[in-house]
Amino acid sequence: MEETEEYLPSASNSITVRVVISNRPGMLAKVTSVIGEHGGNIGAIDIVRAEKDELTRDITINTRSDDHAESIVQALRDLDGVEVVNISDRTFLLHLGGKVEVESKSPLRTRDQLSMAYTPGVARVCEAIHETPEDTHRLTIKSNTVAVVSDGTAVLGLGDIGSGAALPVMEGKAQLLKEFANVNGFPICLDTTDVDEIVNTVRRIAPVFGGINLEDIAAPRCFAVEERLKDELDIPVFHDDQHGTAVVTAAALLNALKIVEKDLDEIKVVTVGIGAAGTAVTEMFMEMGVENIVGVDSYGPVTTDRDDLNDAKRQYAEMTDPSVTGDTLSAVMEGADVFIGLSVPDILDVEDLNRMARDPIVFAMANPRPEIMPEVAYPHVAVMATGRSDYPNQINNVLCFPGLFKGALDCRAKGITSEMKIAAAEAIANAIDDQSLTPDYIIPSVFDENVVAQVSSAVSQTAQKQGLARKRT
Repeated sequence: MEETEEYLPSASNSITVRVVISNRPGMLAKVTSVIGEHGGNIGAIDIVRAEKDELTRDITINTRSDDHAESIVQALRDLDGVEVVNISDRTFLLHLGGKVEVESKSPLRTRDQLSMAYTPGVARVCEAIHETPEDTHRLTIKSNTVAVVSDGTAVLGLGDIGSGAALPVMEGKAQLLKEFANVNGFPICLDTTDVDEIVNTVRRIAPVFGGINLEDIAAPRCFAVEERLKDELDIPVFHDDQHGTAVVTAAALLNALKIVEKDLDEIKVVTVGIGAAGTAVTEMFMEMGVENIVGVDSYGPVTTDRDDLNDAKRQYAEMTDPSVTGDTLSAVMEGADVFIGLSVPDILDVEDLNRMARDPIVFAMANPRPEIMPEVAYPHVAVMATGRSDYPNQINNVLCFPGLFKGALDCRAKGITSEMKIAAAEAIANAIDDQSLTPDYIIPSVFDENVVAQVSSAVSQTAQKQGLARKRT
């Protein structure tokens, strides 16, 4: 990736450099000055060892990229009186040995404990489940465990990198489920891209799990996998790239519309990027009452008069049935109230923003670089959101899926419905009271402890109302 000053240094590209510095006045200042001159942000500075002639220090530095980190290290190596003895990448250190593990819930320190947890006592529990299969939820890990399943074909912004390379992301999703909702997540990366094999594999392992979280499966395959699994399983199946994105985007829109004082049924929405997420966002917006949505792909507006659409995009065109003039993104931006970007960097400019209706709302969610940089958009929009953590209003799926799965598992829901997703979006939006709502604060922090509880409760209550809950909460 080409180096750019617009990427801010962050902990995701942080390093710890161990340096031996001559013990004389002004040397530490020289070191920190060089780091600052090369654009690094200094975190902790720790003394490892102090001797008469030299000091060994560990310096933590946030950088923009691997190349940026290397340039800082090289500058330190060029300093007289400084020796670089070790460089640690903090992100790789965090991933050493994986990010999740299995822990025992009960000690096994005596013969009695062993005989109850395993043979012979466990046989009585197996017999009970054999006689009453529903007891699997009560007597095993199933009641609070989700399979995080991927084929590695659409991983983050990296694309088709394979199942092994996808594993760190699936571990991360499992970790988020545990940390935010105390739900057990288990990463499962499948070495196949065949729809039948994916569906059959998940169906065969489903007895272990209370829910299935599909992740990073490329469109249009993801649509077929999800629909078949929803038909064949009696547990929640949720493709987070589609529906998690849709839920959090909908939550952000609800609050943004409060700020600009517009209603769902009166706005025009332009959505760029008609893949899994773009389709799910559009479907959810329409279910909530948005009537005017124009989808745009790399060839222009997605309409029924185009003869180059695949089946998924033709269905999209039929669903939205947009009335448009012009065949470019710039043309359809005329009079738009909301822009939803799930596509590629830098496709919007200021002229496009100025074509929009009063108080435009722009959600530019391409990562790591959005469809238009916030610094460029801010003077021309009423509300701006991205998918990045270094700007206000980060639209992040972690606001949705931990609470959604917790709510579905707690009531043993048979599936996830549109109504449950809308309830989750409203719960996320309502986590910010009207008095606190500002253009820079339309979506709560992922660390807001109230979000999971509110989403979980809303999902569970909705499942109860729809008759999809098998357990009262």
